[in-house]
Amino acid sequence: MGSCDIDGHSRRLRSSCASMELARFRRSQAMGFYQDRVVPHLVNWSMRNRQLAPYRERVLTQAAGRVLEIGVGSGVNLPRYTDRANEVLGLDPHPKLLAMAAGKKYRVPTKLIEGSAESIPLDDSSVDTVVTTWTLCTVPDVAKALAEMMRVLKPDGQLLFVEHGLSPDQAVRNWQSRLNPVWKKIAGGCHLNRPIADLLKAADFRVSRLDTGYMRGPKPMTFMYEGVARPT
Repeated sequence: MGSCDIDGHSRRLRSSCASMELARFRRSQAMGFYQDRVVPHLVNWSMRNRQLAPYRERVLTQAAGRVLEIGVGSGVNLPRYTDRANEVLGLDPHPKLLAMAAGKKYRVPTKLIEGSAESIPLDDSSVDTVVTTWTLCTVPDVAKALAEMMRVLKPDGQLLFVEHGLSPDQAVRNWQSRLNPVWKKIAGGCHLNRPIADLLKAADFRVSRLDTGYMRGPKPMTFMYEGVARPT
């Protein structure tokens, strides 16, 4: 191969590499736009599903004392707390969702906190109730987050939860496994197949009440875990 051929090959290789880098950059920019601008509105829209309202009512009416809501999101739960709660702390890592939550009307004194469930900016044994509603599916390190919830709960406190997760039916589990990689990308990191009850027990919570079953809708997305867990 002559020197001209080598130079031509090198130029083509550099051009190809540059094109690949540009494509990766554009994909990264597009995903960043999607996560920052689109996902918050998808979360807000999906959490306003009327089918979720009965679950919310059952969970939130039990919240008492100083309440920490993990993944407060756009604040859909905030107007539903009762006078059994004397303060609500709403934690979320996404500033756009917190801005939406700030526009809600509260029945209970409320403070919104930007932060992650894996590093809760509160003192040990400082809250009476932790609330999670369709939140554990999206937390990157769910074991660490549950350890943090255990840390901030008072010894006689309670974790109130309603989550979707792993189905007991093998055929549905198979679909959850197939769909999960794509679902995580389009649904803000949501996992379809987390075994919620097992995760709570592995974090040393004692599950004192657990109700499970399918909500109306596609089964891979609608197997619900609802209940109460307490520190051991």
